[in-house]
Amino acid sequence: METVTVDLGPRSYDIFIGQGLLGSLGDRIKSTGLHGRAGILTNDTVGPIYGKRAAESIRGAGYEVSTLSLPDGEKFKTIESMARIYDWLLKEGFDRKSFVVALGGGVIGDMAGFAAATFMRGIDFVQVPTTLLAQVDSSVGGKTGVNRPLGKNMVGAFHQPRLVLADVDTLNTLPKEEFVSGLAEVVKYGVIRDAEFFSWLEDNAEAVLEMKPKALAHLIKTSCEIKAEVVGADEREGGLRAILNFGHTVGHAVESLTDYTGYRHGDAVAIGMAAAARLAHAQGLCGPEVPERLMALLSRFGLPTEFPKNLDPDSVLKSIGHDKKAENGRVKFVLPERIGKVVITKEWGDEKLTGALG
Repeated sequence: METVTVDLGPRSYDIFIGQGLLGSLGDRIKSTGLHGRAGILTNDTVGPIYGKRAAESIRGAGYEVSTLSLPDGEKFKTIESMARIYDWLLKEGFDRKSFVVALGGGVIGDMAGFAAATFMRGIDFVQVPTTLLAQVDSSVGGKTGVNRPLGKNMVGAFHQPRLVLADVDTLNTLPKEEFVSGLAEVVKYGVIRDAEFFSWLEDNAEAVLEMKPKALAHLIKTSCEIKAEVVGADEREGGLRAILNFGHTVGHAVESLTDYTGYRHGDAVAIGMAAAARLAHAQGLCGPEVPERLMALLSRFGLPTEFPKNLDPDSVLKSIGHDKKAENGRVKFVLPERIGKVVITKEWGDEKLTGALG
């Protein structure tokens, strides 16, 4: 087992990474000092596979447990789903000493965290991510929220979990396309912060795609270490943390324009990263080798790099105007100067972005 600590002073917490960890969930929750009732929030895909095991572990540590299962999918990450969660918490008699356990991917993690942040003005929660994307990214850092038709994650809150438990064995039941989608966030970390890690991904792409345990452990731990470092330095995205949005500006636009059903999050982010790299080259920020290496690695992993032909680039320009990271009507882009280093800029041209979208 590997442990990564997110250092946030009194809100610090550990990320536990390893095989066969789900059975220890209850004891690890107990070690944090949490007490009261536990509410497991999961979905109709993950719940039948891991819900009983998680509940038994938590009950075994002395907690009362209730479970709510929601439909699976990004299109259900809505205010309407949140209302159902709040009603369930109230009906089950949860109070300020209770806590929520997110058992699932990024959608469940974001909604469980937002429910915990807002129910009775804030209760504790625990992240148990079961997808690669959630294990390397969305379960860490305390960003929670739901989508609106005009933009992704436009309603939310910062609320840090008490612990994150990433059982690598849960990836064995993950559909291949979902695993590949999660690799987009992994590639992102190499581009924004760690050229050596990017090179490692290039050298070990086959081992990663074959889900070799040692390769998985290394990429999850490294990804979490990079995110923990960035979040520890800038918890609420006042500056440095914005680099984690590399690829997400265009990616979120692609998701919202296709009603959160056309593309998996990682696929949309891959398209956004490739577009950002092409834009950086068009702006003279980087040489041609940056978009070339990035798109080559994304392609090796089976991720898309070209902007969808059925979407109008002008519609993307309009959509990114609703981006929550916009300031004074101008959207900030994260653009690479080289592999391992990015800059945040509002200086980009509509025509050059349109060209980068192809």
